[in-house]
Amino acid sequence: MQTQDVHGAVERAARDSYRRLVAFLAARSRDLAAAEDALADAFQAALQTWPSSGIPDKPEAWLLVTARRKLIDAARHNRTHNEAVPTLLAVADEAYDLASHCNEFPDERLKLLFVCAHPAIDAAARTPLMLQTVLGLDAARIASAFLMKPSAMGQRLTRVKAKIREAGIAFEVPEAKGLPDRLGAVLETIYATYGTGWDNVAGADARRKGLATEAITLGRLLLQLLPAEPEVQGLLALMLNCEARRDARLSKEGNYVPLSEQDTGRWAWPLLAEAHQLLLSAEQARKIGCFQLEAAIQSEHTRRAMTGLTDWESIALLYEGLVRLAPTIGALVGRAAAVAEARGARVGWSFLETIPSESVMTYQPYWALAAHLLRMLAREDEAQAAYSHAIGLCEDPAMRAFLVGKASRA
Repeated sequence: MQTQDVHGAVERAARDSYRRLVAFLAARSRDLAAAEDALADAFQAALQTWPSSGIPDKPEAWLLVTARRKLIDAARHNRTHNEAVPTLLAVADEAYDLASHCNEFPDERLKLLFVCAHPAIDAAARTPLMLQTVLGLDAARIASAFLMKPSAMGQRLTRVKAKIREAGIAFEVPEAKGLPDRLGAVLETIYATYGTGWDNVAGADARRKGLATEAITLGRLLLQLLPAEPEVQGLLALMLNCEARRDARLSKEGNYVPLSEQDTGRWAWPLLAEAHQLLLSAEQARKIGCFQLEAAIQSEHTRRAMTGLTDWESIALLYEGLVRLAPTIGALVGRAAAVAEARGARVGWSFLETIPSESVMTYQPYWALAAHLLRMLAREDEAQAAYSHAIGLCEDPAMRAFLVGKASRA
């Protein structure tokens, strides 16, 4: 068999099933680091075995059975954890049964998200841990998002996995009384995952493909668990509002199209209708939250399809409410952009100037907006410097080409 075919099959299995496999194994072995190691060994075994044996009919099932063997072997060689062997043997039986009779194994990712959000885990480590173990982002990308060195982030993640094992943290969704302490981190992580996939405008980064879809799937699973929680409804509405516009973000030629210029006929209206119903349901709880406000902002943009206009003043007021609840950099930059559209570039720039410069050095949307506003204020030299900074921070080729084009039209 061609080595290229095998590598392609392994890459597809890693992209489509790695995170679900880790969650399945970790939820049963109760050792997250060991589950990751065993699965890594299983993928290595696939690269060595499949060229001669052929690609199995169910690659994920093959990987699952191989990984559980690795877990058992590791436990047997570690005398301090011999008590884990009976549990792992039970895992082996379950894995074999699933591999033999089921097309898919249970999706345990939501359970693992709640495990990683346990109060015993350092709050600063919860979201990075979830992003790596449940959603597959590498330590370098996570470190970049948290303004840390990759080596420091890697060490933090290793320590917290050991904490989960040594503290005997239960691999289960907590009872209702324990949910508030964990839900916020779970919501933030799902949204961060969606954002990572959404930022891949041109689809050029293979590592980000499918992340937006996975985030929406997890949002739907979370809604099944907590159907009356308004912030869960808000998060799903937010993601669906954005996802509905995915196809309109690129022209037929592959050029980036900003939201204000998108062809509303290319928006996915069933998704927008679902998002609208979720927001209506969330409003009934009369318990406003950040995700509901962000979803409302995105929903407000859709009104352009009916009126031909964007009500920027309403959007600015929604951002004001969001900033009061959570003055994140993204919310502050979004408010400045909306205010600039509603009340003029000079007023928008005054809002942007209030953001501490040290907090936005690597935040690309800030520099793209700064460049736009500075040009409107006829401060061309400063605008060009801001465009250069924004382009330097831009990883997506379609977005970078758009900014280069804007910068050249002085």
